[in-house]
Amino acid sequence: MATVVPTSEEDAALSVVRFASELAWADAGPEVAEPQVSRLCTEAEEFIVMGKWLELASLMITSAELIFSKVSEKDIESIFTIICNLVTKTENPDEVMEIVKVITAKILQQPNEKPAVRLKIMISLYNLLETPYCQFYVYMKLLNLAVDGKVTEHIIPSFKKIDNFLKDWKIGIPEQRELFLAVSNILKENKSMSKDAFKFLTSYLATFLGDDSHVLSEAKEEAACAIVEFVRAPDIFQCDLLDLPAVAQLEKDAKYALLYQLLKIFLTQRLDAYIDYHAANSTLLKSYGLVHEECIAKMRLLSLVDLSSDGSGQIPYELIRDTLQINDDEVELWVVRGLTAKLIDCKMDQMNQVVVVRYVLPLLSLSAAYCLSLLCGHMDLHSCTYWPHLFLFSIIYPPMLKIHLAVIHDLIYNANI
Repeated sequence: MATVVPTSEEDAALSVVRFASELAWADAGPEVAEPQVSRLCTEAEEFIVMGKWLELASLMITSAELIFSKVSEKDIESIFTIICNLVTKTENPDEVMEIVKVITAKILQQPNEKPAVRLKIMISLYNLLETPYCQFYVYMKLLNLAVDGKVTEHIIPSFKKIDNFLKDWKIGIPEQRELFLAVSNILKENKSMSKDAFKFLTSYLATFLGDDSHVLSEAKEEAACAIVEFVRAPDIFQCDLLDLPAVAQLEKDAKYALLYQLLKIFLTQRLDAYIDYHAANSTLLKSYGLVHEECIAKMRLLSLVDLSSDGSGQIPYELIRDTLQINDDEVELWVVRGLTAKLIDCKMDQMNQVVVVRYVLPLLSLSAAYCLSLLCGHMDLHSCTYWPHLFLFSIIYPPMLKIHLAVIHDLIYNANI
């Protein structure tokens, strides 16, 4: 099979049309094929002369439909590079968007056929675009393609740049929700990335501030999922879920009220409360795939954090033993576990049988404050403009004051965010 070798920008488009149409009509014989190829090339020439780039894109993408199964990956990339380059021909943003839709629709039609090549084409298309919303549109299609084509490993590294993308795209709240939820769902399939999946799920839920009950109801399932993920995760202890309206709506929900109660126990109470809850709701916990022994282990660590937060600076071994419902010889083991998980910073005074606490991890994390910064224009947490906005939202939405204090706390102890 010959390779497409364009000699000029106009010839490039014509070469693709001729190459693809000859391929499409190859089995029909020269008497049938030649008139069809000639017709398509004539149409392409007319579109180029008249500057009808959308029509040309539609013609080229239709002609190129068969190439994925018949030519080399190098040729596929070359052909689609020429097709994608049509977005640079017009200065009309609406026409650019329509060209993008035509190209992406065709690429996503058969995601399981050479999905990695299709991803490369989409990335090339993204890099040619200057309109922020077009970039966002293509990126979301990239996520869909990665999932359907089972090649998410190629797109996951880009999630580290989401903050920068959001600054560039300047998308609205509905689009942010779509993005956060899509990213969370992709990461959730990778067990080693459960913390990142939970972070993006929380980011999604945090966008529902001040919405009416009808809008909030859209997030019920995801809010319930977030609670289950938090309770299940052995290495996630910081959580803003109780302060989020999308989660708070579950408190009086017929289906999820008990699940909300479980979250409240994990974040505000101690092990004894969980033991009582389990006695009454063991079937419910099993239905969500929650393992009782794992819940007890996490509740012991959270109870240790709660003990360390009383302000006295010292915790008697006996109190730890009774609160965590463990044996005397297990007290120091659980304190070490708390240290290892970086929940507390302390030293054990074995002579006086007390734990001297120097630092306690605030169970309220920065994720809600982080999402608020996105809503306020993607501001840097260290910038002087961030803090007035946060105080303002603390007045409008009181739980944000609690988040604000957590921001200050983490800035002091972690030096940077």
